[in-house]
Order: sequence, then C-alpha cells, then structure tokens
Amino acid sequence: MTTLADPVPGGRPGEVDRATALSDELSGQGVHGVVLSYVDTAGVGRVKTIPTARLASAAAWGVGMSPVFDTFLADDSIVRTDVLGSPDGDLRLYPDLDQLVVLAGQPGWAWAPVDRITQEGETHPGCGRTVLRRIVTEAAERHGLSFKAAVEVEWAVGQGSSGGDFVPATTGPAYSATRQVELSDYTADLLAAFAAQGVEVEQLHPEYAAGQFEISVGALDPVGAADRSVLVRQTIRAVAGRHGLAVSFAPAVFAEGVGNGGHLHLSAWREGVNLHSGGEGRYGMTAEAESFAAGILARLPALTAVTAPSPASYLRLKPSQWAGVFTAWGRETREAAVRIVTGTTGLRDQAANLEVKPVDLAANPYLALACVIAAGLDGLTSATPLPEEITGDPAHLGAAEAAARGVRRLPTRLREAVEEFRGDERLRAALGPVLADAVIAVREGEIAAVDGQDDERVAAAYRWKY
Repeated sequence: MTTLADPVPGGRPGEVDRATALSDELSGQGVHGVVLSYVDTAGVGRVKTIPTARLASAAAWGVGMSPVFDTFLADDSIVRTDVLGSPDGDLRLYPDLDQLVVLAGQPGWAWAPVDRITQEGETHPGCGRTVLRRIVTEAAERHGLSFKAAVEVEWAVGQGSSGGDFVPATTGPAYSATRQVELSDYTADLLAAFAAQGVEVEQLHPEYAAGQFEISVGALDPVGAADRSVLVRQTIRAVAGRHGLAVSFAPAVFAEGVGNGGHLHLSAWREGVNLHSGGEGRYGMTAEAESFAAGILARLPALTAVTAPSPASYLRLKPSQWAGVFTAWGRETREAAVRIVTGTTGLRDQAANLEVKPVDLAANPYLALACVIAAGLDGLTSATPLPEEITGDPAHLGAAEAAARGVRRLPTRLREAVEEFRGDERLRAALGPVLADAVIAVREGEIAAVDGQDDERVAAAYRWKY
C-alpha cells in the first residue's frame, strides 16, 4: 500500500533513519544510484538521480528541481500559464521509500517515485501524484471507498536504437507463437526482471500491431498503480536496450493502423467488498457501481484531454479498432469506451472491474486516474443513472439510434478534447486551478507544435517521446 501522506521538511517520523538503513542495504547490493521519478503534464517521464549515499538527505530535505517542467511539451519546449513556466523558483522532490525498488534491468540502480513540495514545505499544486493521493483520501473520508487499479501497457518493439523510422523487431502475425518465439529471450528477461522487482505480472503476450506486445499487471491502490505503470515502462525500455532493441509507447507509431493503448482498470470497494459484484444491478453491479460507471461515461469527452493528451492520440482513437471512441458501455464489449469486466464464475467478487479504453501511454497516469475517479465519484454522489448498454460495434448504429441511446463520438482531435475539458468544472476542480490551467496550456502547446502537419509527420513527431 502506498503511503497516503504528504512529505514534510526534515522527513516524517522515522523516515530518515529508515532511509539511512536502506542506503546501507542498497550499497551492499551494489546499487550506486537512485532514480527519482515523476511524470510531467505532457506525459513524459522526468527524473533526477542521486548517489545511494544521498538517500537519507533526500528523505529529509528533498532534491531540488525547477517547477518549469510542469509546462514542458513533449519536444522539450516550454509554454506558460499565469503561475507556471517561468525560470523562477524551486521544488523539492521527496522519494516514496515504500515504493523504492532495485532495478533488475538496470544493474547498479534503484528507482523511487517522488512527491513534490515547495521550499516552504507546502504541497505543490502541479504534482499529479499528490493530487491523486488527495482524491483517493477524500473518497475514503467522504464515501468510505477504496479503489483497486491497474494500467495496461502496450508497446512496439523495434530494431536498433530509437530515433527515426520504426522497423518492427518481429515478423510474426498478431498474437502469434511465431512472434513470441522471435523475442523469447527479451520477454523472458522481462519476466525475470519484473519478478525480481516484485511486480505481479498477469499476462505478457504479442498484440495486434506490428512488433507490438502487451503486459497486464496486478491491481494496487491508485497511486501504487500509477507508480507501477511508470516502473513497468522503465523496465521494458531498459531490458530492451540490453537486447539491442528499441521500444515505443507512443499512441501511434504509424499514422495508420492500431496504436498503443494504456487502458485503465478500476474497481471501487467498501469495507473489503467489491461494489462491482454481488449487487442487484446489471451484471451484479451495485447501484453505486452503476452510478460510478455512469459518471465516467458522462465525462468521457472532457476526460480525453487527460487520458488521450497528445495530437498522436487521435491517430489511435478510430472506430472499429477496439479503442473505445464512443460514449457507450457494455459487458466484455471491446468497442465500448467503458467495458464492464465481470470476471469468470468463482472469481467475480474479486475480479469484477471497469475498463476505461480511450486511454494511452502519453497520459500522465496520476492525472488520468485522478480524473477518472473524480468523474466516477461525481456520478456516484449524484446517483447518475447508467444508460442502456450496447452490444457489437457502436460505429454501426444509425445516427438516429445512436442519438436516442446517448451514444456520442468522442473528440476526433485534441483541440476538441481541450474545449470539452475547459468547459468541465468538475474535472478542473479535481485537479485544482494551477494544474488544470497547465493541462490546457500544454495541450494547446502540443497542438501548435504540429499545426499544419499531416498524420505521418504527427506520428513521427511523437514516435520516440514516450
């Protein structure tokens, strides 16, 4: 379980002593440095690193880093809001010692996610990890709810180093044994690395697109799930490099075809009972679970500005490609944006959950989970009714039938998603004004960065950014 507490200058009680002991332990294992990791508003993983001997100091006083990174774009250019984007100021990065792990794919290194606070010891309003922790804490206090979450990770494996064109490292068909055999050594080393790092892997298999694979991992609390998503990608990339391979988590490696998703799985619990199972609603959902799903469904157009935040995301979000591009839900319906996963008989009380599909790995996972949970809680609080489910592909519905059933196409461009987000007071309030403004500014910056470029150039611009 992730620590549900903000860091404080000087360290929380006992934390410095713990960091000192960890430092000695890590040094004894041949670990020389610690990667301090967070994800910026554009969805790019940013880091600072420290020698292992500095871990206790970092736990006490943090490590400095400019707040300007909250308004970095994927190409490292900088936009501004009225608060963020200037060269002024500093923040302190505090490692979460509960999540520190020795990196099996990067010998000599450990990894830890960070929270960011100001030099005055206040929470930084641009820290997505802190915002997600706040929303989870408020859900527990106000509704008695906890959550289990997981992020699917899809990636494309290419030949050689990253940069330039993408040449798939496999030739086998989608989901094929041939493709698994072709990269057997790489994927075996991945499984070994995840086992050494304590990451529970449920599935690892070839996927649909050229050179594409997918990994599903065990569910954790939302902050832990977002941390795990970042760690999983760090590991996939590091192990690939040791095999002379390049990986891309970009939403669209090519302008055409199926892209890389980052679907969210989420379930709400109260006193150890899964609200998505054993109820009197559809497919065993409780009334609260139905309203939670309805809240997400209702806010999907605005949510896409957070869950599909790149211009390249909209190359992936196409009908009839299992990307979930309509405001529709269904049981095990892979074209629905919200998929009800009941699980198999005998496991439903543990396995039942929601899958939110219009999500990719350009998304900051902390912001994506924060906004999805906030949308669900809004639906739960207002007892929003869940509409009629769909079966099959909603792209085949006629216009009149789709309108009657409330099935609406999600934004087809990032600009449309930004306007939906700008008009959604609930989601902006969930993030807070500083972070919400940063989301809008960064999205508008990404739009401007590729203005006038065709789809091929857009895909190329983001191919190696994530």
